[in-house]
Amino acid sequence: MGLFDFFKKKETAPEAQEALDKGLEKTKEGFFSKLTKAVAGKSTVDDDVLDNLEEVLVTSDVGVTTTLKIIERIQERVAKDKYLSTSELNGLLRDEIQLLLAENNSNDFRNFEYGDHKPYVIMVVGVNGVGKTTTIGKLAHKLKAEGLNVVLGAADTFRAAAVDQIKLWGERVGVRVVAQAMGSDPASVAFDTLQSAVANKEDVVIIDTAGRLHNKVGLMNELGKIKNVMQKVIPNAPHEILLVLDGSTGQNAFEQCKQFTEATDVNALAITKLDGTAKGGVVIGISDQFKIPVKYIGVGEKMDDLQLFDKKEFVNSLFK
Repeated sequence: MGLFDFFKKKETAPEAQEALDKGLEKTKEGFFSKLTKAVAGKSTVDDDVLDNLEEVLVTSDVGVTTTLKIIERIQERVAKDKYLSTSELNGLLRDEIQLLLAENNSNDFRNFEYGDHKPYVIMVVGVNGVGKTTTIGKLAHKLKAEGLNVVLGAADTFRAAAVDQIKLWGERVGVRVVAQAMGSDPASVAFDTLQSAVANKEDVVIIDTAGRLHNKVGLMNELGKIKNVMQKVIPNAPHEILLVLDGSTGQNAFEQCKQFTEATDVNALAITKLDGTAKGGVVIGISDQFKIPVKYIGVGEKMDDLQLFDKKEFVNSLFK
């Protein structure tokens, strides 16, 4: 069975769908109020409507590049169909956004097979304040709830609060935490965590890292050192580098994604705090521009409100 197969049944449960719908309420309300104004008094999709739609998408934090791509596709449909009513615009937008996400998220993590990757090593990166520690705790809870043995590595040793928070989550969730004194070498913590996980035959290792966006060279060197030390214990670790972004920061999340993808080989994204913002469009734009699959979204405060991202469910919820 794949490591993440067990999410399949849970994530499609009515409770999860309800949490997703509720978490996207602010984005939906903001987007559709703007869209209604964009088509007011128009019966067909003409140049004025498309110009207004462009503004709606940009101000919803979809991003300029992705917005232009969506507009271009709709223009092609308008040219092809000759007469496209504004009442059809919602369905057309939904279809184009789903297609865009499908193109940029070719991996379906719910069918991910970990194969020989035991323990499966996840290195979590992201700036302070994006919900990184909370995401780690909630992910550990999900994995443990399905019977997997999880260990956390507190490798953000530059802030005493970061180590304390990871320990607190470990106690709350009931998983083991490997930590050293504040100021210790982060790579040393990662090394000890992996050695310990191998010795204890644990299933998943989640390593926290420093949430500082210092200069890119420093960030690259630090994360590179942690990876190199991990590989002395497990040759192909980390198997996943998960970048956590705060969805409520809008365009700032794009810049953070740019910085971290230039510094290390990010291969999965978690976008948090979508329930508290009208800027859920960042999910679409970041996925499109960076070609990195969005793996998790945070849609609430509760322990179970970290969801595996489902492209179809996300868009359908947005356009309900």
